[in-house]
Amino acid sequence: MSIITVENLSKFYPVAVKEPGIKGTLKHFFRRTYRSIKAVQDVSFEIAPGEVVGFLGPNGAGKTTTLKMLTGLIHPSGGTVRVAGHVPFLRQEAFLQKITLVMGQKQQLLWDLPALDSLRINAAVYNISNKEFQKRVGELTEMLTLEGKLTQPVRKLSLGERMKAELLAALLHHPHVLFLDEPTLGLDVNAQVAVRDFLREYNQRYQATVLLTSHYMADITALCERVLLIHEGKLMYDGSLDGLLKNFAPYREIHIELAEPLPREKLMFYGDVKLLEGRAVSFMVQREALTRTVSQILNDLEVIDLTVTEPAIEEVIGRVFHAGVV
Repeated sequence: MSIITVENLSKFYPVAVKEPGIKGTLKHFFRRTYRSIKAVQDVSFEIAPGEVVGFLGPNGAGKTTTLKMLTGLIHPSGGTVRVAGHVPFLRQEAFLQKITLVMGQKQQLLWDLPALDSLRINAAVYNISNKEFQKRVGELTEMLTLEGKLTQPVRKLSLGERMKAELLAALLHHPHVLFLDEPTLGLDVNAQVAVRDFLREYNQRYQATVLLTSHYMADITALCERVLLIHEGKLMYDGSLDGLLKNFAPYREIHIELAEPLPREKLMFYGDVKLLEGRAVSFMVQREALTRTVSQILNDLEVIDLTVTEPAIEEVIGRVFHAGVV
């Protein structure tokens, strides 16, 4: 049974249109005309309890708008949504107890107070007893390696520590469904890894459902087996990461180091030469020709080292968005 069900979800925004010049300004003042912006169009998908799903798309694709409709912050223009058995935009207390929304570019902790003070406010909002509060803070502090940090003013914490504290605040009430919008935005590599490790552990420990948006593909590949791709408000792909690579990356990359440099003309026979820098060469080769091509290279050329890799996931997704179809 699905914990998130979305059917033909749409969101349209009316935007006023103004002509240039004084005449346009007067006309705009007395009689405005509008055009409709289609932020999300007929999006449908289901997510099972405990799934971690990546939600991908370029800026302006409709990701954040969709998350806001799933959390009840905005009312959809059409379609139906049910999250944990509730209609989100009704904003019922039982629904709010089951979900959380974390936006990497926004904070809920009070800047000049210790994070622990803000956590106590959250505990009061969610009617968490002091005993249970101490237990949950202890658990999450250990998972996030925040020992000794919660008594410091938030402004004294590093960016990574602040993000961890924001996660702690968002998860204090043990929500069943996590909506995460760029949770590692702006963090350094070490902090990103720490947040990913925490989210993986939290999902495994509490069987929480996670819908994650991120521009860092490492977040997606580390946490998500399934991805949703949205472009210009329309859902373009719903399936596994492996399936995405299989469908939209019909080639492999062969990287070799030669004993001595060779001209491009002698190398083009083996595949599309993507890189040629001295003795380092990279080829693009169709999957079905991979074994044959590798054998030919090893037989014909004096090779010091050879590796075969998948194309970068960013490159594959970029190709999908550029094509505009699935």
